[in-house]
Amino acid sequence: MSRMFRRYHRQIAIVLCLPLFLTVLTGMGYTIAHEWLHQDEFGEFILGLHTLEILHLEAIYPMLNGLGLVGLLITGLSMTGLFRT
Repeated sequence: MSRMFRRYHRQIAIVLCLPLFLTVLTGMGYTIAHEWLHQDEFGEFILGLHTLEILHLEAIYPMLNGLGLVGLLITGLSMTGLFRT
């Protein structure tokens, strides 16, 4: 069972690497541009990247990121052995 979760965890991590990296960088970039540097126009562009609104995926992209993270959490926690009886 643990070997199966490791395989799933590895596969999910590979698929989510780029989307999560984009989400983290654009989230930080938006805060820096909008709040610290007061570059509202650039901040809005970064926010469009953050939600993938520029590709018209704003309705599904956050949900896919969230589902992927839940999958990583479940498989990762299962490998720790915390829930073994």
